[in-house]
Amino acid sequence: MVLRDARDRENRAALAALLDRVPDPYGRDPRHDHVTGSGFVVSPCRGFTLLMHHAKLGRWLQPGGHCDGDADIAGVAAREVFEETGLRARLLSDGLFDIDIHQIPARGDAPAHFHYDLRFLFEADPAKPLLGNEESHDLHWVALDDLPRYAPQRSVCVLREKLPLWRAESGE
Repeated sequence: MVLRDARDRENRAALAALLDRVPDPYGRDPRHDHVTGSGFVVSPCRGFTLLMHHAKLGRWLQPGGHCDGDADIAGVAAREVFEETGLRARLLSDGLFDIDIHQIPARGDAPAHFHYDLRFLFEADPAKPLLGNEESHDLHWVALDDLPRYAPQRSVCVLREKLPLWRAESGE
């Protein structure tokens, strides 16, 4: 994982604690915090990323979702990218790109809980057709320079901060 700052160190420690304390951290029981997997999909030129306008949350995010018991989080992220975009994106590194911990508000009889979102970096061709599903209102390739306009939250904009570090570390 690209370790950049205190947030990264704290999130890594919090993930380790979650894995120790929750009986099924890869499940989706809302009574317990759990792990999710997502993918930042970038273009081959590294100047664009693919975002989906999340139907339930009403904001632009990277594709991702629940593990449903699968501990292969990179595989979960790849599956979610495909299900939500129709793209068979190429995983750029087996290593974790980012961890984001965010609260999911209570909904119906499901209590508020936290998602420990493990994010991986993928590449796909922006010329390929996009096939969304019911989880999104729209899919759009966004220039990294425009990312804050679509998704001002740091949890998404972290891609702009970490991608150059990843490129330097990977020798790309």
